Amino acid sequence: MSILFAIIKDMKKIIINKKYYGKIELPKTRNAYRIFVSVMKAFSANEPVSLLTIYSPSKLASFEKYQNGGCADELLELDMYIELSKILKFSSLEATKLKEQIEFVNDNAFVTLSIAKNLVLCNKKTPSKTQQAYLFWDIENFSNIAPMFYDIIEPFEIEDEHIYISCNPDSLYLFRAEWEADLYDFGKTFNSFNFTKCDHGKNVADGVLLKNFEDLKLKNADVYLMTYDRELKERFKNAAHESNNLYVLERKILY
Repeated sequence: MSILFAIIKDMKKIIINKKYYGKIELPKTRNAYRIFVSVMKAFSANEPVSLLTIYSPSKLASFEKYQNGGCADELLELDMYIELSKILKFSSLEATKLKEQIEFVNDNAFVTLSIAKNLVLCNKKTPSKTQQAYLFWDIENFSNIAPMFYDIIEPFEIEDEHIYISCNPDSLYLFRAEWEADLYDFGKTFNSFNFTKCDHGKNVADGVLLKNFEDLKLKNADVYLMTYDRELKERFKNAAHESNNLYVLERKILY
């Protein structure tokens, strides 16, 4: 039996035994492609498709306990699995129940705020080829440390020296201990990155990030901007070289 996976833009076109079934977008997780192939192989061989097709018994058992990061990648993978079940017409009931279980066990803000699913390319219609990645992060407006690592820094392999963080003094005074404790979980401190403690007045966090971006004069880079400020998004967009891909969060999360 033959299986053909053709990449069309960011989608995968599924053709099994010369029959077209549809297309699907793979999440940016380490195991997404492996899971996708496992489901395709089982389906093409007329084997039952179940959660054991994509996860080991020990992995499934681990979902019964709280996990740092709220099983973010696995929730994205289960979304893909459920979408595949609609395309290939197999049951996704156990996957739906597992998602509910994971969300219950890991009852935290990260479960309902997936950065990876809500990033959008804002300065062009299709991404261009890039050579490096940068993160500009207003930590006081988007201070969830774990999802920043799980959804952006680790998957896109952003180097510490390519991460720019800014924060106004009042917020730093109130939350520094909490943020440093969260960073410690990932073996980092503020000194690991390009961190700026801003002043009062004109030298505020958003302005510092924009100045960092403009000074770098980046070309052929993926640029991830984490802020709530609508105006800053537009200013980054205007300052970005046409060879860069500028990613921001969708309106439904930012505003």
